[in-house]
Amino acid sequence: MDTISFIRQKARQRKKTIALPEYKDKRVIEAATVIQKEGIADVLFLTPEKMDPQEKQRYIELYYQLRKAKGMDLETARKLFEDPLYYAAMLTREGKVDGFVAGASHTTAEVCRAAIHCVGLDERLLIACSCFIMVVPDCRYGEEGTFIFADCGVIPEPNSRQLACIALASAELAKKVLEIRPRIAFLSYSTKGSAEGKSVSKVTQALAELKEMEPELLADGELQVDAAIVPEVAQIKFPNSPVGGKANILIFPNLEAGNISYKIVERLAKARAVGPLLMGLKKPCSDLSRGCSVDDVVDCVAVTAIRA
Repeated sequence: MDTISFIRQKARQRKKTIALPEYKDKRVIEAATVIQKEGIADVLFLTPEKMDPQEKQRYIELYYQLRKAKGMDLETARKLFEDPLYYAAMLTREGKVDGFVAGASHTTAEVCRAAIHCVGLDERLLIACSCFIMVVPDCRYGEEGTFIFADCGVIPEPNSRQLACIALASAELAKKVLEIRPRIAFLSYSTKGSAEGKSVSKVTQALAELKEMEPELLADGELQVDAAIVPEVAQIKFPNSPVGGKANILIFPNLEAGNISYKIVERLAKARAVGPLLMGLKKPCSDLSRGCSVDDVVDCVAVTAIRA
């Protein structure tokens, strides 16, 4: 079974409820129909009539209480809740739905703010980050063409601890959603000291910090991407690597590298890019690229249901 079919089938077995707040977007409307027809999840399609006025007012007041120490005023909170995105995030917070998916008509920043402020951060990581599940056709690398790329959507210049947290969150997602053993590569323009620089030092420190968090994880860095995913190159450049040129999780040194890389692979290799899947939160939710297809929405809902 291919990766996308596996994800959808696994979501069917869980039958979770996922909120979709972008009720005006034609792609989301069509995706909701597909999701329900295929039994991937129960969809709460948040049209205005689906939002209870009393609950909405309660959410406004709760959000104000949560954020007033950060300068939030009640009128600003009220304006935010004119957008169903915040209603969906509060439903997720309270467990009335199992997660939410948005981003077809919202920016990543808007979706992240709603998720972080309403759902809250996982105390273990204390950062929000993101990843993509990349499914590359006719590819022998990674997990038979399946990879996780991170972070490609949230943190512009992660420090070493943040990189370690991104790797840990990605590994947990790989195990839960894809049921694969994580093999993590911290990417750089250098392989084990072949070059120097602040970025290289940051990546090597990230590996050390990850090992402190989870010593049993298979991880290595700094690695150039060919040494990370091509066994023959790994044998030449660093034959003692625990990853052995078989990395299935690629951790990029910054957002610029990650975002460019996933889009290049998606377009030139005709890969499926599922995400951005938001990580580091107390409850699961997913962002979408504003250039997403109907299938992208369906797949993000499926992954969110599995993670719930």
